Amino acid sequence: MTPDATADTARIPPGWRWAPFWVLAFVALWPAPGVAEGVLALGALVAIGRLLYVRFRGGGALLSAQAWALTSVLFFAYWTPELIGAIDAVDPARAFREVAADLRYLPFLWLAAAAVADPRGRRITFGGLAVIVALWTVDALAQAVSGISPMFAAMDAASLAIRGYAICDANDYLLLDRLGGVLGPCNLKLGVVLASLSPFLLVAAGQRFGRVGWLVAVALVGVIVLLAGSRASWITYGLVLLLSGWRLLGWKRLLGVFAFGAALLAMLAVVSPQVRERVSRTTQMTSASAAGVDDALSGRARIWSAAWCIIQSHPINGVGPRGFREAFPACDPQPERIAEWGLGPAHHAHQIVLEILSETGAIGLLLWLAGAAMARRAWRYAEAGAREAAWPAMLALAVTVFPFNTHLAFYSTFWGGVTLLLAALFAGSLLGRDTTTATAPQS
Repeated sequence: MTPDATADTARIPPGWRWAPFWVLAFVALWPAPGVAEGVLALGALVAIGRLLYVRFRGGGALLSAQAWALTSVLFFAYWTPELIGAIDAVDPARAFREVAADLRYLPFLWLAAAAVADPRGRRITFGGLAVIVALWTVDALAQAVSGISPMFAAMDAASLAIRGYAICDANDYLLLDRLGGVLGPCNLKLGVVLASLSPFLLVAAGQRFGRVGWLVAVALVGVIVLLAGSRASWITYGLVLLLSGWRLLGWKRLLGVFAFGAALLAMLAVVSPQVRERVSRTTQMTSASAAGVDDALSGRARIWSAAWCIIQSHPINGVGPRGFREAFPACDPQPERIAEWGLGPAHHAHQIVLEILSETGAIGLLLWLAGAAMARRAWRYAEAGAREAAWPAMLALAVTVFPFNTHLAFYSTFWGGVTLLLAALFAGSLLGRDTTTATAPQS
């Protein structure tokens, strides 16, 4: 350890040096959502408990005042719309349960921001996230070759031995239309998760192994995103390549990378029925019929039409968090037709702006935009070294909330937690600790 790193570590209260490992444990346990939620809740309790124990003294030894403020602002830009939307929600009981439950995120976000507020913490946290992405990619490659995800198979066997039942029903394997990887066949989010977290691996590979390392990582993760992901994850990953590649390769070489990606997609469309089906659906966008466009979008045109109807009916504060499914039947433009996703209502708007507007209204969108403006301002006025330190987290957050794409539900437990974690990592790594503050109490 360098003298600077030693001095920086010495300024961290001993009880907080484990913060990077808590964040990594939370992410590594995403394949077991219940356990991951337990880690998050316990981390939140420990964080708030320690802060209360020292009566919030010595906060600058954990985060700078600016980092405390930005982390809290980004949380409230997410949470306050929930509260306002719950006032006259279509399902008030559920809405207020969501509002109350999501308060647990705030102390965990402080913990996550503190985890990356110094060079040691960033090295452990960002490096650990890169390792997790690499392991999940290798595991998915093994599934692509053998048909079995070694990591998920081990988890499934452990669940069977300990709890007496498997994580996924056998029928889930029959319906599998893409790689599930470590997340399994009953939680087909591997593609979008890898696409959002890929900046940590790509930046680490580029820094350690240069252009060759970056290109190898791009190719390996890219294969899995194509095989495991929805078309939304293809767009997310394309943005990652665009924004990270030009810094390392320049525009001319980056065009070659995208040409290789197009060739890889064409090859996979030949050998993989699942990729071929998604490419075929995409080409139906040229159809003049509304049904053809809706089929190409896997039913999302119907969902978005219903979302717009909901927005017009509840323009001020929406139908409340997670109230979309309750409001959908009244706004379904084709109630007599079986939807592309099967029976039952759509659970969310599948697009970030429409989700915010339909569930939290214009007030919610304004608050989200205020949070985005604060994040942009912090990035703009930060020093070059701080921006470089926060680059992987900023890129991951930016591509995750990129508005011109389809999305998972941001007010769901899983994707809401992912998004808020990225926001905290961005704030903590950009604004860091107050190095002028005296060491906090060593309690």
